[in-house]
Amino acid sequence: MEPNDLRTNARRLARQLCLGFKHHDQRERELAVDAFAAVDTAQFQHVSERTARRAAVAYVDALWAKDEVERSCTVGGEIDRVALDDADWSDVRSAFARRANLVDIDPRYAEQSTLAWRRHKVGGDYWTPMKRAQLHEYRAALQSPEYPDKPRYGQSGYGPEPARYLLGVELHDTREWEQAQVVMTPYFERILREHRGTTAATSD
Repeated sequence: MEPNDLRTNARRLARQLCLGFKHHDQRERELAVDAFAAVDTAQFQHVSERTARRAAVAYVDALWAKDEVERSCTVGGEIDRVALDDADWSDVRSAFARRANLVDIDPRYAEQSTLAWRRHKVGGDYWTPMKRAQLHEYRAALQSPEYPDKPRYGQSGYGPEPARYLLGVELHDTREWEQAQVVMTPYFERILREHRGTTAATSD
């Protein structure tokens, strides 16, 4: 894959990720699955396309379960944040756990993702568990448990790509879709580059 093709494909994946969230916002479930499946099929090359799609379905299941919890705690059009914080989020956690199991993500991903999305709505530090969750997902996509493998000092932190994902969520919240796509393009570019390197090494 040439560098220009790699960048083009990374942009396409960033666009598909944003489309997935747009379709979720608009309650278009099957379209959301299709968009997230396009992303998961590309980023999880160590599993079959069928398994990657099932992982995307699990992700959409988690988002829909999250919405159901939120609806159950809505009174007069307003979310009762105390009730939401105390609500049963086990269906959300279960869907994230199913996703993790399908594509070999560290099981801690499920708990951290659930905590992140709960705090995202209730309030509080949602960004730390979000980055932790994406660290686990990114390691699975790269098939590299050493990521972010920083070369020298400043070893703490979750790496630039999970931070990009978090920024993408923030841009989603403000409906800055074009900026979100720009931010997420390098996220996928690194994944595609790593996959290209793995394929080349295997064929040698």
